[in-house]
Amino acid sequence: MKHMKKLAGMFLILFLLSACSVREGADTKIRDIDFTVLSVEEVPTEFLDFIYTKQEDPFRLTYTTDEYLYVAVGYGMQPTGGYSISVKEFYLTENAIQLDTELIGPSVSEGSIPAESYPFLVLKTEKMDKIVVFN
Repeated sequence: MKHMKKLAGMFLILFLLSACSVREGADTKIRDIDFTVLSVEEVPTEFLDFIYTKQEDPFRLTYTTDEYLYVAVGYGMQPTGGYSISVKEFYLTENAIQLDTELIGPSVSEGSIPAESYPFLVLKTEKMDKIVVFN
């Protein structure tokens, strides 16, 4: 009986370890996702109006229509102009869409405009029934 309890405990540990490894694989990249970076004029009006209400602070938003998924990332108020946002990664996993962006400051050679700015980026992609994970 004592050996049966040890054996059952070992099977439980093996089961838990295998479940963890399956879960880890759920974050593995399946494929990159094609996207378009939209100009302000191309963003759906309802979504753009909502972005403007959030722009003072950093934000991460999604918006879906019948055909598309829109993903927006904003970095809040910056002390000058000249900022841009780079998409480092945008890809699909088993459970989610992963997005990693980076705020790039104004270059020294350009100089900076001494006025507050609110840099944000809106991506348009195919509609998918997955959550977006912002990194």
